[in-house]
Amino acid sequence: MSKLGNLGARLHRGEISYDFIGKRKIWYGISILITITAIVGLAVRGLNMGIDFQGGAVFTTPKTSVSVTQAEEYAKEAAGHDAVVQKLGTGGLRIQIAGMDTEKSDATKAELAKDLGLNPETINADLVGPSWGDQIANKAWEGLGIFMVLVVIYLAIAFEWRMAFAALVALIHDITITTGIYALVGFEVTPGTVIGLLTILGYSLYDTVVVFDSLKEQTKDITKQTRFTYSDIANQSINGTLVRSINTTVVALLPVAGLLFIGGGFLGAGTLNDISLSLFVGLAAGAYSSIFIATPLVADLKEREPQLKALRKRVLAKRSQAAAEDERADGLSMAADEPEDAAPAVVGPRNQPASRGRGRGRPSGKRR
Repeated sequence: MSKLGNLGARLHRGEISYDFIGKRKIWYGISILITITAIVGLAVRGLNMGIDFQGGAVFTTPKTSVSVTQAEEYAKEAAGHDAVVQKLGTGGLRIQIAGMDTEKSDATKAELAKDLGLNPETINADLVGPSWGDQIANKAWEGLGIFMVLVVIYLAIAFEWRMAFAALVALIHDITITTGIYALVGFEVTPGTVIGLLTILGYSLYDTVVVFDSLKEQTKDITKQTRFTYSDIANQSINGTLVRSINTTVVALLPVAGLLFIGGGFLGAGTLNDISLSLFVGLAAGAYSSIFIATPLVADLKEREPQLKALRKRVLAKRSQAAAEDERADGLSMAADEPEDAAPAVVGPRNQPASRGRGRGRPSGKRR
């Protein structure tokens, strides 16, 4: 068996464990810090919305020797708007101009062809109206909202409202971090980005439900025993599914990393960048939130219940009593192991055997 598989088996059996629940304040602090950074990025830089959401035009050129910087200047002069230019793997350019009226597309195309030294007929133009972009944005928000509502309803029915609330917090946490990374990096938000967001929410929910299912199974009749608190069992559930969650996340991240760093980085494929960044960031955030946010939050909410609060007091009292008894037993054992003080040796005639033929109190000599 591999080392990772052996570690997973030992975690599942409870032979070793890491106290995720006990250190939950640390994880909460890290998540709050990351979330604040993401919100600041959204507030300061904002999202780079693609033309699918705000309208505009995309011009695709054949192979050209014009640099990206020069093409951005030419596009800004021709359209009067800032442009996003990407170098394609074919050697051509993808010039995206958002917020441009479709009526000016022909004039802009002709001006670009003149500046780039190309035939206008060789430049492909894709136009998107602003009204269509608004419809796409509204549909994206509707889809996201419907997904969230269905998730909460399902978890509330399958488990309970506390787990549904914790899962919802974890999903919002993942969306906020992913959109914040988009704002900080400056990647374009396209329909592919929305697809990526919905996909990573499914992965995040999968990991969370796996832990919740184990937790629900192990906490049946929890108040009938006095060995474990709810937090103890929640910690066991996380440790028991930890290696499984890591394996699932790593296997999912490897192909996504290939799309992002190889497909998007070396080949310059803009569409791959749009969807792969959301998948990469979202999968990592989803694995983190299911372990460090959702389950610790459920434990916090559950232990506010009177019966589980009373159980915790009984368990801790029993552990304190057992610790005191062990300490007392150790003290008695140490006292029993200490050597007794040796009696002092007596030096004198009594320690020496009497010689034969000698009378008591008489000096040695011949008998008369």
